[in-house]
Amino acid sequence: MSEDRNNHNHAVLNGKYELGRQLGHGTFAKVYHAKNVKTGKTVAMKMIGKEKVIKVGMTEQIQREISVMKMMRHPNIVEIYEVMASKSKIYIAMELVRGGELFSKIAKGRLREDAARSYFQQLISAVDFCHSRGVYHRDLKPENLLLDEDGNLKVTDFGLSAFSDHLRHDGLLHTTCGTPAYVAPEVIGKKGYDGAKADIWSCGVILYVLLAGFLPFQDDNIMAMYKKISRGDFKCPPWFSSDARRLITKLLDPNPKSRITISKIMESTWFKKSAQNKPLFVSEDDSLVNNLKGKGETLNAFHIISLSEGFATMRSAGAVVSKLEEVAKAVKFRFTKSGDESSLRLQGHDS
Repeated sequence: MSEDRNNHNHAVLNGKYELGRQLGHGTFAKVYHAKNVKTGKTVAMKMIGKEKVIKVGMTEQIQREISVMKMMRHPNIVEIYEVMASKSKIYIAMELVRGGELFSKIAKGRLREDAARSYFQQLISAVDFCHSRGVYHRDLKPENLLLDEDGNLKVTDFGLSAFSDHLRHDGLLHTTCGTPAYVAPEVIGKKGYDGAKADIWSCGVILYVLLAGFLPFQDDNIMAMYKKISRGDFKCPPWFSSDARRLITKLLDPNPKSRITISKIMESTWFKKSAQNKPLFVSEDDSLVNNLKGKGETLNAFHIISLSEGFATMRSAGAVVSKLEEVAKAVKFRFTKSGDESSLRLQGHDS
């Protein structure tokens, strides 16, 4: 891959991406602000040194991260646009998420319950999507949750993720990985673990931190902390609502077999609360339908969302599509969809 120079003395990768300022760096990679010179689209360009990666045996991990992120197309997961390479470097053009880490929000203090719920709902939606595709993140923590300029959550860093084809003959994963304070007790136990259940535990720790402003399992001695984790030894602060307390207790169940599932999380009273206040599913009298009646134009999903008072649903994608089709018929709009339902169109008729 070639690297040119333009008049602004900025590197241009492959004649396509103009590199700007450095946004961050890790052990093996640097991330730069970059712009597609043809489209003007801004991206985050992750630049990885091949030599370093090979030296420490991280090649497979980088390949896995790229493979996983190429599969992930979800509003709450950082999107990967393109992968390029030169002799010495790997370049990954990714969605630029401008709002920083969720961690920096928590560092200022605990969140209000409704704000914590909104982030948690988005996290569970992303994790559910990953699991439906046989991907387990295995390092969920606030530092790996980014926020865009609108405050929407985006899951990133799939470097420690596993596919379902990494399961051994016992149907379990066996690699101990993750961040100690967020890792599930069965992962520490080294007897094999269900990747989905382990991710749910980490989600429970994240929710606790969002609501409390501190970790549920803390100790200066890491072995003492592991003992607390294995016993599920934590206390909820007095300001937790009873519904939040109930859900967290089910999330941080040290027994993975009885730990709550994602479908049950979505059915819980606490999780559903704000979704009940702002439904996507509408009747003839609701504002979305009334707004649609006044529009004689083609609407895409973003128009529909902007017309509604809120977009929060625990329904499946199929159920959402069916409801939109029903609404279209009610207001005499033409409704078309692609075979895989990834593209929908509502179009009004000229009167």
